Amino acid sequence: MEAPPVTMMPVTGGTINMMEYLLQGSVLDHSLESLIHRLRGLCDNMEPETFLDHEMVFLLKGQQASPFVLRARRSMDRAGAPWHLRYLGQPEMGDKNRHALVRNCVDIATSENLTDFLMEMGFRMDHEFVAKGHLFRKGIMKIMVYKIFRILVPGNTDSTEALSLSFLVELSVVAPAGQDMVSDDMRNFAEQLKPLVHLEKIDPKRLM
Repeated sequence: MEAPPVTMMPVTGGTINMMEYLLQGSVLDHSLESLIHRLRGLCDNMEPETFLDHEMVFLLKGQQASPFVLRARRSMDRAGAPWHLRYLGQPEMGDKNRHALVRNCVDIATSENLTDFLMEMGFRMDHEFVAKGHLFRKGIMKIMVYKIFRILVPGNTDSTEALSLSFLVELSVVAPAGQDMVSDDMRNFAEQLKPLVHLEKIDPKRLM
């Protein structure tokens, strides 16, 4: 799956600090079709884009307490699509008036030798998985409904099994820092998906 443009704003100098606003939830397999039907009615694209991606998570351990994490992702169903390298910062959970989790986000397209480059830099792969699902768009919002598959034989994406009996649902927006009003739009959209799925501001640290 090719990532959407990180920003449509012209960069005249320096860089733009981009943030990802995120709400997450899950839906059981038997409720998937009902959720897809609801999203078709709410989103800009009635027929969702489909994707089949292979993602590898790399760690670089240094002097700091927690390792530096980068994610490498490639499309398995779009020949010639670029690899993507992604960095996600620590979530900002403190502001209770903000309706979505917020974290720094850098996403760039790369050549196909990305994993070799990361290994040469001293990174080591921690885990890998396959993600298969649907992508809807509503304005600048992106809604992904997908299932995660564990890879049974390292490096062999033909040997997988589903991680659970549910689909992960993510509602996200990538925008310049300070655009917190987008979280209000996200909350309003999430309300329209109830009771099929409850999208929440989830702190990843609570899941560890």
